[in-house]
Amino acid sequence: MTDTSIRRRETDTARTKTDTKTDSGAETLSCPECDGRVVSDESQGETVCEDCGLVVDEDEVDRGPEWRAFNSKEKDQKSRVGAPTTNMMHDQGLSTNIGWQNKDAYGNSLSSNQRQKMQRLRTWNERFRTRDSKERNLKQALGEIDRMASALGLPKNVRETASVIYRRALAEDLLPGRSIEGVGTASLYAAARQANTPRSLDEVTNVSRVEKDEIARTYRYVVRELNLEIEPADPVQYVPRFASELEMSDEGERRARELLDAAKEKGIHSGKSPVGLAAASVYAASLLANEKVTQKEVSSVANISEVTIRNRYHELLEAAQPV
Repeated sequence: MTDTSIRRRETDTARTKTDTKTDSGAETLSCPECDGRVVSDESQGETVCEDCGLVVDEDEVDRGPEWRAFNSKEKDQKSRVGAPTTNMMHDQGLSTNIGWQNKDAYGNSLSSNQRQKMQRLRTWNERFRTRDSKERNLKQALGEIDRMASALGLPKNVRETASVIYRRALAEDLLPGRSIEGVGTASLYAAARQANTPRSLDEVTNVSRVEKDEIARTYRYVVRELNLEIEPADPVQYVPRFASELEMSDEGERRARELLDAAKEKGIHSGKSPVGLAAASVYAASLLANEKVTQKEVSSVANISEVTIRNRYHELLEAAQPV
């Protein structure tokens, strides 16, 4: 019997032992010979034991691309698949977009007849992408959410969550009697609070096309009808953003957090605006850290009145003093 056949027989026996030893839902395997850790060697297409070197599985299927790329430009050129699906587009990014540039694949300008033909194709493509009122509604709302999120500096995960909330509201027929912009703004406000990157209602109102009262009313309605689990806003979540915009030091930001922690321990934060407390803690921390930050600067960054900052920062300093 040759070495190759012996090796193949050992491999088949090891595979049988591994299959009988491992549960169907398990993701990790152990070596059938020494119970060592089994790792996958993608370059060789084998699964081997790190301790004894036994080949548990061989000739594995390589599910990666057949090409190699050494930089992002090569990867974009060689890739033959489109962008991943996303909830931030009304068709989840599955449809075709015709670019607005009147140029061919080589970068040459199109003739007048070709430009007219491309314009007609764009028109019909747009009509096919939004074939009913629900898709047109979704397209307008998701465009508004993306615009407001960009203006507020919110990350992609917040935009995705806001898009999902709006889709749920549309599916459960919550829009009749309410504006598209109002429900879209409420969805974004709720998503920002869920992701622990909250924005104050005044900040959201500044970038929205609806009034503050309508946003608050629609937000309460959407949260109640969709059973969204949203915790009360924590003032500490606003501190990093305020400190960054005011170019405060790490010492100042740390002291602001300590002031808010002391206020929580004594219950001073209850019933007060989290934005006002965060702004006051930043101003008080700047005084303690000997940094030149004025009430007017903090008021401008936090979009809150200087009177509120003065009232709150005195309370925070008193709470921080030892008894």
